[in-house]
Amino acid sequence: MVTNVTNFSRSGLYDWMAQRVSAVVLAAYVLFLLGFVIVNPGMGYAEWHGLFSGTAMRIFSLLALVALSAHAWVGMWTISTDYLTPMALGKSATAVRFLFQAACGIAMFAFFVWGVQILWGI
Repeated sequence: MVTNVTNFSRSGLYDWMAQRVSAVVLAAYVLFLLGFVIVNPGMGYAEWHGLFSGTAMRIFSLLALVALSAHAWVGMWTISTDYLTPMALGKSATAVRFLFQAACGIAMFAFFVWGVQILWGI
């Protein structure tokens, strides 16, 4: 069996499940935030700060951040394996795909760490 070192996942089924579960988490997070904004039409900084200072909201936001990272990784990996092929790029496709995936991974890690710093005030 051939494995791809840059895949970071076990199988296509795992990727499919990660994509679907992360989409549900992100949808729930967005719907919750939209509902909060609609219920509090004259919301100011104090209400917004109060929402995000609670531990439950920080954990929900962290879950959404993890879901966003997983969703983005699976999506970018799929794009790179579908479109950065030897037929499209020639012999350099493997190197280009690796560099693209490495850049995506580094960017996603940096955004994740930045998000954790914002959420938890580190």
